[in-house]
Amino acid sequence: MTTSAWLKKIKWDEHGLVPVIAQEAATGDILMFAWMNREALERTVATGEAVYWSRSRKKLWHKGEESGHVQTVREIRLDCDEDVVLLKIEQKGGIACHTGRHSCFFQKYENGDWQTVEPVLQDPDTIYSKSKPS
Repeated sequence: MTTSAWLKKIKWDEHGLVPVIAQEAATGDILMFAWMNREALERTVATGEAVYWSRSRKKLWHKGEESGHVQTVREIRLDCDEDVVLLKIEQKGGIACHTGRHSCFFQKYENGDWQTVEPVLQDPDTIYSKSKPS
């Protein structure tokens, strides 16, 4: 397969994006959901670390660039419809969520409402304070 053929196999949406699930390789925990464009996926493959597309900031986002919570990619999979990417990763620091939790999926529907079922492992203010000017 040529260098670009593997990228052409992916069914990108009308914005040139594909949804991505980050799964912890060791535990199988789903840590987060994000988006990638072609450049983000190419950089992920080239560096071995997760690079996503930030829709809110309209730019590439190297996971951990501010927090230090880098995701080392162990495996990349494409689903049967070829429109969702799965990254099996090792999460540096054990924190994937910007809220300071292990997973972004920390709320569970129970008894008619959403219950927080995972603790904050580190206060987000301390995670991101090093990237803010003092």
